[in-house]
Amino acid sequence: MKKADFIIIAVVLAVAGALLFFLYAVNDNYGACVQIEVDGKVTETLPLDTDTTKVIVSENGGENTLVIKDGSAKMTQADCPDGICVSHKSINRNGESIICLPHKVVVTVIDKNDSDEIDAVA
Repeated sequence: MKKADFIIIAVVLAVAGALLFFLYAVNDNYGACVQIEVDGKVTETLPLDTDTTKVIVSENGGENTLVIKDGSAKMTQADCPDGICVSHKSINRNGESIICLPHKVVVTVIDKNDSDEIDAVA
């Protein structure tokens, strides 16, 4: 490799590092609420600043336990066969989701203002 190749690699890594720093350290993109959807229908919106435990019952009879603690939400229990949603990390940033496919449960972090918006194009 030539000296110019090392310079190009260093510049690309520096730009990528700066973008990652901006996205995760500078951008304070923490959500205010979690929106719970069961089978595509919004059933509840809970604030992230209040510690609570919520048992979510799906239409097929499955149960998931969502725990909101210290500003983050985590699925702690699910009686689905794979349990992938339980192994998911805690969520607290806008747009992050925990999804349980067998029970058709989606938990998404939203901003307080997002819960009233209509997501469609006229």
